[in-house]
Amino acid sequence: MKTRKSKILWNQSNNENETQSRRKESLTQELVFIIVGLVAGTVLLCWFLNTVLLESYYVNHKQKTLLEGYETIDAQCASEGLDASDFDVTFDNLCANGNITVMVISADRTIVRSSINDSQQMLIEFMNIIFGKSVGETRILKEDSNYVIQKRTDERLDAEYLVLYGTLSNGDLILMKSALESIRESVKISNRFLAYVGIFAVIFSIIIIVLVSRRITTPLVRLADISKRMTELDFEVKYQPAKHRTNEIDVLGRDMNLMSETLEKTISELKSANNQLQSDIEKKNEIDEMRKEFLSNVSHELKTPLALIQGYAEGLKECVHDDAESRDFYCEVIMDEADKMNQMVKKLLTLNQLEFGNETVTMEHFDLTELITGVINSQMLLAEQSGIRIDFEADGPMLVWADEFKVEEVVTNYLSNAIHYASYEKRILIRYIKKADCVRVCVFNTGEPIPESELENVWIKFYKVDKARTREYGGSGIGLSIVKAIMESFHRECGVENHEDGVEFWFELDTSSKVE
Repeated sequence: MKTRKSKILWNQSNNENETQSRRKESLTQELVFIIVGLVAGTVLLCWFLNTVLLESYYVNHKQKTLLEGYETIDAQCASEGLDASDFDVTFDNLCANGNITVMVISADRTIVRSSINDSQQMLIEFMNIIFGKSVGETRILKEDSNYVIQKRTDERLDAEYLVLYGTLSNGDLILMKSALESIRESVKISNRFLAYVGIFAVIFSIIIIVLVSRRITTPLVRLADISKRMTELDFEVKYQPAKHRTNEIDVLGRDMNLMSETLEKTISELKSANNQLQSDIEKKNEIDEMRKEFLSNVSHELKTPLALIQGYAEGLKECVHDDAESRDFYCEVIMDEADKMNQMVKKLLTLNQLEFGNETVTMEHFDLTELITGVINSQMLLAEQSGIRIDFEADGPMLVWADEFKVEEVVTNYLSNAIHYASYEKRILIRYIKKADCVRVCVFNTGEPIPESELENVWIKFYKVDKARTREYGGSGIGLSIVKAIMESFHRECGVENHEDGVEFWFELDTSSKVE
């Protein structure tokens, strides 16, 4: 059974670890998928735009460059003419920056302005264009009253050009030509470069995300573990935020630490309150049981004297005996039983106050030898009537710390109990046993030992070892209970031991002035 249970617990632990690992990996994978998707999507979008739109954009840009060049030259013709010296720099910049070849000729085929030295070849090409004798594919891109823009293909050279030809405002003819680099090849090269960049970006992003995700997921997993342990009411583990930085996770960790401390304090208060409640309930139950026991014992102890009082009172009423001696005997029995009841009630009240802590303990420094001597003197008449010898072994004064009146009651109860139970030699011995910080007072009487099974019960109120004999001398079974309660109020020990020839009761008192 244990093996099966251990196996189940082991499987549960493994499942929890796998769950935590799976959660950590899923977050990392999710971040990787998102970032890689963004990078790959961006690269693919660039590839699409490069493939579809780059050629058109390039052609439009070249077309715009030709138009701007045409407008510049036409404006110069209308103002100062193309022969003006200050136009040379503008013309050269126009041709160089726009990669444009320009030729302007008059109506009589005289070259007015040309950007190349070998202008005859361009002049021939110009004439072929005007008269429609050029070879190759031609496509008109834009046409106006003053100019035409064409996209021409030179099959011989496998090259493409943008050509603008037309007339200027002064009537001169103009030919502008700009070579189109192999845009398709450029697109291929650009796409290949984008592919390399994309692969590198994906690999680099994966590495970065893995590193970053670990930095994020590690504290998150830590927080998850802390929250799990909090659900198990384990508040020992705390989140340790970074020393030199503060982010949202650290703030969450500090809040969880605060929540953990608050929960721990609240649970501690609840446990304390619950413990106090349990104590109160137990105390109430104990009080109820004590009350029931008290009522039961009192009713039992009072039953006999009340029956005797009732019987002898009825005898007096009915004049069972007419002689004065019998009447005096009846009255003495009634008075004796009433006195026993009175003593028992007093003892019960004393014991009740001691058990419930209502009695104030006043610690005094007094001579124990003098106190015991006084108690012996008060009990000497009773002892002598019973033929009992009392010996007190004391070398001198014995100073102790205790409540003098309560100690007197303890000694009185012990001595009274010894007198009533002394037999055989009928001897009582009171002696000291000195210890480091206390003294043990022993009261020994010869007689029958107490059965070993009964030794622990003698301190129970109303408990009597020999009920017949106890009744004989009027004992109530409360005296030793009072002794026990008094010694507990002193926080000192008391006990009983059997000897071969008798029984010895003892108690201890403090002799040291140290305050503990």
